[in-house]
Amino acid sequence: MRQMSTYDLMESFRNANQWFGASALSFASYPLFSMLPNPAFQWMSAWGQVTERTFERMVAKPDWGIRTFTCEDGRDHLVNIETVVSRPFGDLIHFNVSGRAEQPRKVLLVAPMSGHYATLLRSTVKSLIVNCEVYVTDWHNARDIPVSEGKFDIEDYTLYLVDFMKELGPEINVIAVCQPAPLALAATAYLAEIEPEAQPRTLTLIGGPVDPDAAATDVTDFGRRVTMGQLEELMIQRVGFLYKGVGRQVYPGLLQLASFISMNSERHAKAFTDQILRVAQGDASDNDPHNRFYDEYLSVMDMTAEFYLSTVERIFKGLEIAQNRFTVNGHHVDIGKITDVAVKTVEGGKDDISAPGQCVAALDLCTGLPDSMKASYLEPEAGHYGIFAGRSWRNNIRPLVLDFIDANAGRHQATKPANRNTAAG
Repeated sequence: MRQMSTYDLMESFRNANQWFGASALSFASYPLFSMLPNPAFQWMSAWGQVTERTFERMVAKPDWGIRTFTCEDGRDHLVNIETVVSRPFGDLIHFNVSGRAEQPRKVLLVAPMSGHYATLLRSTVKSLIVNCEVYVTDWHNARDIPVSEGKFDIEDYTLYLVDFMKELGPEINVIAVCQPAPLALAATAYLAEIEPEAQPRTLTLIGGPVDPDAAATDVTDFGRRVTMGQLEELMIQRVGFLYKGVGRQVYPGLLQLASFISMNSERHAKAFTDQILRVAQGDASDNDPHNRFYDEYLSVMDMTAEFYLSTVERIFKGLEIAQNRFTVNGHHVDIGKITDVAVKTVEGGKDDISAPGQCVAALDLCTGLPDSMKASYLEPEAGHYGIFAGRSWRNNIRPLVLDFIDANAGRHQATKPANRNTAAG
């Protein structure tokens, strides 16, 4: 009950701050006050507007916002988001551009489960649907998953990826962004041994902690400093009575958000102060740069406790992937079994989450893969976000990744098994 009370207390604090913002906005916007030339009312209204929006976004799942796409025929085509595989903890979705011929490149974009929704990759998806069939792992908020659905740890996550890859067939090209990089590597190795005909054609790992010890960051230092007991005591709570997942142990999104903000607290404080000033002066808009960024950044989701704790214990502390000791359901996943999947790594020179060296370590683990099927790229001036969604991704990294996919397009001749029925949760 203590954990549930703490969870509900955080939700009450968030809800109260949203109410304070709404109340200040409503009070300061009373028509009579427009007759009084007092800037205090403008400031109160601006503070209320920014505060209400800020705390409201923390429990809202963002919309993909990808509704149409202009094809080479010059016409706008509708983009339909279709569920290919539905599971309790995450779906496989397809961005289907209606009326367009199926594209030869099939891409499975593995979104991170690290506090934000898959919509964090919105701009990545937009850049890829230009000439790719794009599939995305859409992970669910743990607070909305009943306890009866069972656990979900990194082994379950890996098996989800295995099933998604099997569903899409050997013509798929996997791009794993950040957190799922080591588990996407493990899923590929698992398929290489268990069902080699279902392996993907290529695997691109972007800014992921395959070997966290290869280069220290604040994230890896934190993982080393704290004990598992401390993490469980400080970070894990039970979902409160408001949501379907009541009683489920989670690492709450609001707690994760507090950690995110604390890493760059001065920068975030300045951003919100500047936004209040812009609103007071009438220079802000609903879709300005501040709102576009923070509407996504502030939208956080709960992570199952077992996934968070097993990630820290086995990926960061135990280095099971880095040392090729990872097991799934008691089966040792030997990364050296990957012999027919081209692997590419991408890193950012200024990445302070997964520093250069952590991701490229995957290539050394692929001992069964010839050097001709390995590739790596370092974008010198890119930070963590820039390597998959920023200018560096659009101008430099995306073209290289697509060239890598095309260069390995002719290797797999196997076909997808006939059964394409959608799996149900």
